[in-house]
Amino acid sequence: MSSTIENDIGNFYDASSQLWEKIWGEHMHHGYYGRAGNQKIDRRLAQINLIEKLLKWANINTAKNILDVGCGIGGSTLYLAEKFQANGVGITLSQMQASRGKERAIEAGLESRVEFQVANALNMPFADNTFDFVWSLESGEHMADKVKFLEECYRVLQPGGTFVMATWCHRSTNSLAGELTSQEKKLLEDIYRVYCLPFVISLQEYEAIAGLDCGFQDIKTDDWSMAVAPFWDVVIDSALDLNAIQGLIDSGWKTVEAALSLGLMTKGYQTGLIRFGLLTGKKL
Repeated sequence: MSSTIENDIGNFYDASSQLWEKIWGEHMHHGYYGRAGNQKIDRRLAQINLIEKLLKWANINTAKNILDVGCGIGGSTLYLAEKFQANGVGITLSQMQASRGKERAIEAGLESRVEFQVANALNMPFADNTFDFVWSLESGEHMADKVKFLEECYRVLQPGGTFVMATWCHRSTNSLAGELTSQEKKLLEDIYRVYCLPFVISLQEYEAIAGLDCGFQDIKTDDWSMAVAPFWDVVIDSALDLNAIQGLIDSGWKTVEAALSLGLMTKGYQTGLIRFGLLTGKKL
């Protein structure tokens, strides 16, 4: 990951995370609204549902040492550590997020079992075979080297351990739809600029990397785009609430731009360009 995109990501979340927490709560990821996306439920419950559905989908029933790659302010890290009575480590490029995660661990009484660090997911500060469960919820899209990202997740995973990832993807290009059009590429470029993303790839490309480049076994993938797409309309409503306007202004132009551009993701889902891809695999 280049120092420029790395710094951009860290600065973006340093500036915006306090506001996102105020508006959205501790979970900074999509919600699950039923497989067809037609369940009318509270946004925060939908976010918890996404975690639980992912665990069930990947058949995760227990864990002892958890790594949360791209942990935000610790929503998943703390939830998983408490659920499984496990030790947990969350890593992020944002000093603000790591500090807030530590505060939230203390508030939850989990500071003896959960820690947060500022660390690069492409060069993790952990020994080989450290964790029995590696979790990445909507962080893969920020990785400038997708192969290195999955290689690192594989390296730190213990033999017999499980990796679970959910990430933003673009549609497959190995179908009747063909290669990405110029209009689709333009929409992706706008999304990249607003949300500090280097690029996204298709779920099929992730699957090939996980198996051929990294050695994951028992790989399973799925596409939950319909299940999570309603999240963006809910987010738009909350971000443009009068109570959020001053916070947006105080957080700086980059945060304002992100809030004003939320419709880009809605358009991406509506046109089928943006996909919500899932991948799980084991290290044998």
